[in-house]
Amino acid sequence: MKETEFRDWLAKNGQGQKTIGSRISRLERIERALGDIDACFDREGYDAILAQFKYSTEDERAKRPNPSPVEINGDLRTGLASLHQAVRLYRDFRENQRARAAHGELLTQLTRDHILAAMRECDDMGVERFLTTYQYSKPKKYWVLSEDARSQYPAKAIVGAALQYLPNGRALTASEFFNGYGEAQSVTCLRDLGLEVAEGMPDSFSRKSIEAAMDAYAVYRADGTHADVFAAFGEAKDYWVRSTRERETRIFPSKPIVGYLVGKAPSTFNGGWSQSSDAAARLHQAGYVIVGADDVPLPLPDQYTHLERGAGRIRKCALNYYIEPAREQGAGEVSIAVRDLHNALGLINDFPNVCQTLGGIKFLKLAGLDAPTISGPNPSSTTNFTYHLHANAKGANMPDHAQGALRPTTNLILYGPPGTGKTYRTAREAVRLCEGDAEAKRLEQQGRGALMEAYRALCELGRVEFTTFHQSMSYEEFVEGLRPETGGDAGFQLAPEDGIFKRIAKRAMQSRADGAQSSGFFDGRKIFQMSLGAYEPRGENEVFEQCMRDGIALLGFEDIDYTDAKFSSRDEILRACEEQGTKSESYSMQSGAVQMLDIFRNEVSVGDILIVSMGNPKYRAIGEVTGEYEFVPRDRNSYCQRRAVKWLWVDREGRPVREIHDTNFMQKSLYSLQPSRLNLSFLERLINGKEVDPMIGLETTQDHVLIIDEINRANISKVFGELITLLEPDKRLGAENEICLTLPYSKETFGVPRNLHVIGTMNTADRSIALLDTALRRRFAFKELMPEPEVLRGKVESFDLPKLLADMNDRIEYLFDREHQIGHAYFTSCRTAKDVEAVIRDKIIPLLAEYFYEDWSKIALVLGDGALARGERKEGRFLRVETIKPPVGLESDGADDRLRWCVRDRLDFSDYRQS
Repeated sequence: MKETEFRDWLAKNGQGQKTIGSRISRLERIERALGDIDACFDREGYDAILAQFKYSTEDERAKRPNPSPVEINGDLRTGLASLHQAVRLYRDFRENQRARAAHGELLTQLTRDHILAAMRECDDMGVERFLTTYQYSKPKKYWVLSEDARSQYPAKAIVGAALQYLPNGRALTASEFFNGYGEAQSVTCLRDLGLEVAEGMPDSFSRKSIEAAMDAYAVYRADGTHADVFAAFGEAKDYWVRSTRERETRIFPSKPIVGYLVGKAPSTFNGGWSQSSDAAARLHQAGYVIVGADDVPLPLPDQYTHLERGAGRIRKCALNYYIEPAREQGAGEVSIAVRDLHNALGLINDFPNVCQTLGGIKFLKLAGLDAPTISGPNPSSTTNFTYHLHANAKGANMPDHAQGALRPTTNLILYGPPGTGKTYRTAREAVRLCEGDAEAKRLEQQGRGALMEAYRALCELGRVEFTTFHQSMSYEEFVEGLRPETGGDAGFQLAPEDGIFKRIAKRAMQSRADGAQSSGFFDGRKIFQMSLGAYEPRGENEVFEQCMRDGIALLGFEDIDYTDAKFSSRDEILRACEEQGTKSESYSMQSGAVQMLDIFRNEVSVGDILIVSMGNPKYRAIGEVTGEYEFVPRDRNSYCQRRAVKWLWVDREGRPVREIHDTNFMQKSLYSLQPSRLNLSFLERLINGKEVDPMIGLETTQDHVLIIDEINRANISKVFGELITLLEPDKRLGAENEICLTLPYSKETFGVPRNLHVIGTMNTADRSIALLDTALRRRFAFKELMPEPEVLRGKVESFDLPKLLADMNDRIEYLFDREHQIGHAYFTSCRTAKDVEAVIRDKIIPLLAEYFYEDWSKIALVLGDGALARGERKEGRFLRVETIKPPVGLESDGADDRLRWCVRDRLDFSDYRQS
């Protein structure tokens, strides 16, 4: 098996690491039984190998033995289906590799002239017709630019069409140029030929396009080139645009520049900005400064509300006029003087807004920058912001979602009668959102078992959380509440504890996509939690302050000098404690004086990381160990054990430990922390001095799902509280209208990340959808799931189960309403008429009794025993009635006979038998 290549192929096809591991594990089991899978395919062919793992419903009913040489534990059909899927995927991988090699050979024969010929063909046809002709869809990611950067073409389709210009060549359609590699190979081919490929649909009003138009206009002024475009515009009058590059002439007339970009004649649009389609307005919106002929910024008329103002415009102009030019010149850093930017934009006394914008997270995201160095008073006209450009040149290290690659946020409620598969559908939706549509479809084709296996794996990874609402559900359980913990003057104190929603929101914010790369700062380093003296909430914390001041870490526990080399053994440390220690009781290997000193002296190494605790729930400093163990006596002869430390980050107020670790710290002075339980990405940003608000996780890319079963059974406004507003997609973190709130107990700033999806279920028989909280209805999409009788077709041989269910539901809808129908899921496990009888007797009839409040005449009508309700018969197909005489003494009062309704010992399904 070509494991490395197979893993890479699965990842490129959108499968998560957990799923990939399962596929590899199954193939390894097969290889243990059959030998090398590639050799088996070459020797016996695909069909012969796949046939060994086929096991149908008929095979299961006939209880046929395992046809494969692989031992299956558990359900045979499900186990074989998972193996069959792994083999089929490996077959697809092999075929893809062969096609990829063949396509790669073809692409090496393409020249720039072949590509340009395909571009000309696209120009003649138009993009839409071109894509239809060669059977491609409109690309979402890669477009190739023309040589003058004025036009853009679908990258993969251009390469596929260009192949027809090779000798004896033919164009490849999308279905032939397949499985992700076609696109990757196309992009590589185009770039190798010196053509520029853009990610995402190129903007006609990008900085690069606008500057290219200015270049063309400068050439026109010099030698008349491009006269066919520019000559018709005549001389400029009022509106000019300032270039972002240093030029001999830096201002250009706005109308011909826009005409060049959009290919329109002068008579078809205006040069000013009174309308959003006017030339100056379009350049203004692109982050350019509109000036007069004297290069003085024109004031923005108040009545033109379509013109962007405020922070949004400041961000675009700072990026265009400072950040991007510096990157083009290869500068390592760039400084923006607030006064210069302020005056260049023609602003008046708006220095605080400029300062706030230049230091804000939205500008850093837009420009792909780390936090700047700020000099001078802030905010002020003399404030100066310096940005380092080398780490994020051209935004290369910007996370995917900052470029708009996040999956759209889903807020969905599945509603319908009981038994329509709502809970199962939530599992499928969770897998789809986390692993992608294609993977969810593949798993579902393999059966419920394969899909649920993937769902359970996502739950184990913490990417999916499931909860059920009930009448007593509270905000404290869902978001956060106060819980008692040890400590404080009274022996306990109330501390904020995260609820289920806040926990998964934090995991989503702190997650990273599979394969995301870190800086490697923690590679090869051990990480330890350490207490620096006893934490006193209202005390001096003298040991901690000395450590911060002197760049050291101090440890107590028997102030014995352990510098001698013999103390590299814990046995010697124990012996020294027994001989020189002050404790009255005996020492052991696990005593703090022995264990902590052994870790501090022998396990902690230069370069390792110390995280300083602040009690159990908080941390307050992070440092890098820079020196070996030392013994230095102190005043009062305590805390004499020390190591030199470079403190990388300090916050004397402390931060919640759950930001960086999955549990609170233990009550130990020093112990090793497992990297797998730490949020290393967050720690990196913290120690590098970057924006570390946990509500704004720049590396959040993995999708997470919260499933709320029976969402309508709780008091929604009570449970969600202020989160009702934050749930809206456009109010999520990083969205256009993001909102953060201060939580009432922890006082933390909190927002909902865009990669957290919420799926709810609602049983319409339990409570009408019309009664659901209006605020929630407005923020969720609703999808109705109704009974599907036809999915039961063939479940029970010689028995028309779909007709039975459809008949009952028709009668329920007539007698009650459509929301109280019976779902098909009640019968999906039925295989015999006896199974159906058990469901009718033990589940359906009790449910009907609840629906109709023990009105058995209506229950009889639903079951088709209407003759009993009319008194025409005493025994029907499902029910029978008996007469109960009035007790002795009541007959003289005119008491009537009453009916006793009973379920028959054997139900009669004769009307639903099939010959």
